[in-house]
Amino acid sequence: MLFDTHAHYDDERFDEDRDALLASMPENNVGLILNPGCDVETSRKAVSYANRYPFVYAAVGLHPENIEDGWTDALAEIRRLAKSEPRVRAIGEIGLDYYWEKDERARARQQVVFARQMELARELKMPVIVHDRDAHADCLEITRRYPDVTGVYHCYAGHAEMARELLERGYYLSFTGVITFKNAKKAVEVIREVPIERLMIETDSPYMAPEPYRGRRNSSLYVYRMAECIAEIKGMEAADVERITTENGRRLFGIG
Repeated sequence: MLFDTHAHYDDERFDEDRDALLASMPENNVGLILNPGCDVETSRKAVSYANRYPFVYAAVGLHPENIEDGWTDALAEIRRLAKSEPRVRAIGEIGLDYYWEKDERARARQQVVFARQMELARELKMPVIVHDRDAHADCLEITRRYPDVTGVYHCYAGHAEMARELLERGYYLSFTGVITFKNAKKAVEVIREVPIERLMIETDSPYMAPEPYRGRRNSSLYVYRMAECIAEIKGMEAADVERITTENGRRLFGIG
């Protein structure tokens, strides 16, 4: 059974077939899905899917690209959802994204909101799902401030040295279809070094479909490709990668 630990079924690209697609997952060996939120609206949608499908769980949070004026009110609603909805299992997707954002004041606000959500995770004793795009140093610096918070760096794009520190701090690393691309040399090096007991797999649907589906709308139906790819990199059986990464996700998110 596969666990897609990061998929955005709130995205409009699923509007025409969302329910049918999700209903098909168990028969396609996808036994668990975690849907993170990126703002209040998508966090509420993630909770609604989790309450509708027994194999879907939710995370709630403010993504760095979704921070707007009035974010403190939004964070209050994220806190309410995290406290009141039992199928919310993490604070996320949170973190920093400097790829598009070049303004230093806006980047500073991302840092403040990231730190506030780390504080929320600490208060509620919940794991975090961290988004780190072109912001490795600042993400790591904020992570270091909260040694009692752990979680997963999703779609991991950092180097091996950073990975080693995150592992020491109790974090997991999760990988998407990018690892199936020919230019994914850095990710392959990290996967070789990281123990399988600290790896998770995800699609980040509807984005970044793996080979040979690259260019299509992604979905959890393709998460098996990440298990196959990691198995090839580490010289393991795909069935063992599937089993262990599912156990890892269950452990982190407290799913029995």
